[in-house]
Amino acid sequence: MNAELPTRRAVSDAPFPAGGNIRDKLRFALEYAVLAPSSHNSQPWHFVLQDDSVMVCADRTRALPVVDPCDRELVISCGAALFNLRVALCHFDCGCEIRPFPCPADPDVLAEVRVRPEGYRDADLASLFPSLRRRATNRSDYGPDNVPLDLQKKLREAAAKEGAALACIDEERLREQIAELIAEGDRIQFTDRHFRRELAAWMHSSRHSDGMPAYSKGVGKILDMATPVVSAAIRTFDVGDSVAASHHKLVQGSPMLACLSTTTDDASAWLAAGQALERVLLLITDAWFDASFLNQPIEVSSLRPRLRDLTRGEAYPQILLRVGTGQAPRWSSRRPVSEVLW
Repeated sequence: MNAELPTRRAVSDAPFPAGGNIRDKLRFALEYAVLAPSSHNSQPWHFVLQDDSVMVCADRTRALPVVDPCDRELVISCGAALFNLRVALCHFDCGCEIRPFPCPADPDVLAEVRVRPEGYRDADLASLFPSLRRRATNRSDYGPDNVPLDLQKKLREAAAKEGAALACIDEERLREQIAELIAEGDRIQFTDRHFRRELAAWMHSSRHSDGMPAYSKGVGKILDMATPVVSAAIRTFDVGDSVAASHHKLVQGSPMLACLSTTTDDASAWLAAGQALERVLLLITDAWFDASFLNQPIEVSSLRPRLRDLTRGEAYPQILLRVGTGQAPRWSSRRPVSEVLW
């Protein structure tokens, strides 16, 4: 297990402004909100800060129209950022009230978080704060350590608290069937030149604060590929067979898969799924396990019902994870809060 994994600091080096006003405290807490995961590390959120509240909003200029045409994953990413904000506020003993979709006329406003002295506090969320600072998507090969049944139960309960369901799959036959589904999704996606161009557009140099760094030797890890490729090659060539083979091998070597699903498939469900996802990921981190995403069978609409049937989850699968223990991951970059405050 990654017992030596260092703690990632918040974006700011300053201490929490305990004696400051609510606006100062909210801005500080946003340093942790932006540590949430997002598709292609697109970080598709922005925040509107007021004297005693903050609006969590979708930044659709950072959408992925090919892989995520309905902005489903975009809203899930924003839900994960919202959950991080909740964790940070609880850790800093700031009671808050949360209203999802407070502006019906503006669907980009996903939630309002208002700090109140009498607001809700949750010790369980506060206890996740150290994990929030350590969590990272780990795309390396995983070791043979099984995910304990008591942890699986905690993960299912965590998802349920946020209005989602989590299926934990550690049986070899089912993992093999899902691995084949993931590989099929890879081949379908990489056949589409528009998908390849979109993916390549989010592969940047390591100096960028978003996207996936196109390290000449490390991009294979970033994309879960066995063969290192650069963004130009992805844009030009169909490497779907290579990616499919690599993902198939990764799943075979992962002790557990986890599928997060919801009963409906709308913005409210996606926001709930994002919060459930981050709660699950933080618990995985707290137990010194790792996770990474394999969402191809969900992103390819024709495969989504087959994934639902295999995982026996709710009607709409939203996120597919592999869970295990790997080598210490490379932290992905984040935009500073100053760039996401509107």
